Amino acid sequence: MSSDATKPGLHRDTLAVRAAVPRSEYGENSEALYLTSGYVQPSAEVSAARFAGEEDGYTYGRSGNPTVSSMELRLAALEGAEAALATSSGMSAILLMLLSLLKAGDHVVYSQSMFGSTIKLIGSEFARFGVTSTAVPQADLDAWRAAITPNTKLLFAETPTNPLTEVCDIAALAEMAHAAGALLAVDNCFATPALQRPIEWGADIIMHSGTKYLDGQGRVMAGALCTTEQLVKEKLLPVIKNAGMVLSPFNAWVVLKGMETLDIRMRAQSERAHALAQALEEHPAVARVFYPGLPSHPQHELAMRQMGGCGGALLSFELKADAPEQARARAFHVLNQLQTLSLCTNLGDTKTLLTHPASTSHGKLSEAQRQAAGIGQGLIRVAVGLEHLDDIRADLWRGLDTL
Repeated sequence: MSSDATKPGLHRDTLAVRAAVPRSEYGENSEALYLTSGYVQPSAEVSAARFAGEEDGYTYGRSGNPTVSSMELRLAALEGAEAALATSSGMSAILLMLLSLLKAGDHVVYSQSMFGSTIKLIGSEFARFGVTSTAVPQADLDAWRAAITPNTKLLFAETPTNPLTEVCDIAALAEMAHAAGALLAVDNCFATPALQRPIEWGADIIMHSGTKYLDGQGRVMAGALCTTEQLVKEKLLPVIKNAGMVLSPFNAWVVLKGMETLDIRMRAQSERAHALAQALEEHPAVARVFYPGLPSHPQHELAMRQMGGCGGALLSFELKADAPEQARARAFHVLNQLQTLSLCTNLGDTKTLLTHPASTSHGKLSEAQRQAAGIGQGLIRVAVGLEHLDDIRADLWRGLDTL
């Protein structure tokens, strides 16, 4: 499906509110929500052609929906990709990518700092089906290069990472992958196309958890892959039609409307995150702050190039402590003093959300895996929302000042 709003020359701010399938005969200004599982066909001949893939048109909810198509068109336009395919969650998008591209005997190289479920899916679940993998330090290009084998089919990075905001050199990884005949996939959940468009740096596939900033208000689960038309048609669509990890029309509609304010939300939340990170660096109870917008961040210059001079809305900080048990107790104390902000493992909301990664998002990893990923017991992640900065700081300092 196509839209006049995706014609060349329009700015991304315009595409964010205009890219969608054509209006129906009713002339709706806000994109329609099509809640239907099936579609009436005009004739048996047209029905046969559509089911055979010889003619465009909707046939069944598992194969397509106009509201979902609008969401896909809009996201692809924002990322500068040829096409996008929506899924039921971010993890289902990763599952779709792996199922579509890999077979027994293939090899994946991925960042050891990726989301815990991603690590388990690649390293444990797909290992049962003969797919091998190697986890490498996110920012170590030599480690990525050394891990590539003749069977490597995919390099998979998340930038910035959750929760330590490590940044990878997308262009360098793309060159490395292509030289090996592999593809580079980038998880762009935390920067979003408002700040970073990995395809412009050579990435082949962009993965999104639309649950996060694309929706922006913590309302629905959603995922997506952005890539070429060829990859969607030849690899991804056949699998999703049979496996069924499709996005519901309602969730697609929510994310579609969320993307209309993505740019202004990301920039406003990033401004607050930057100011909070600067303040946290000065607090005596804080050992270290992880935020790409700070000069102290090891990949600060790279992040500023790739993310348009903006550090994003996610940060984390490590509390000072003499032992892991003390660090955990101090982190729990800070979180238990919150009265305004939310103790919640999600992120990308207009509300500021805090969590303790070692016991939540990375809680299923072994201690060795957590240590390799740099996830200490004193680490607190902050997904900064749209509250007034003074209120965010006052609530967080309530715990920090009483340690």
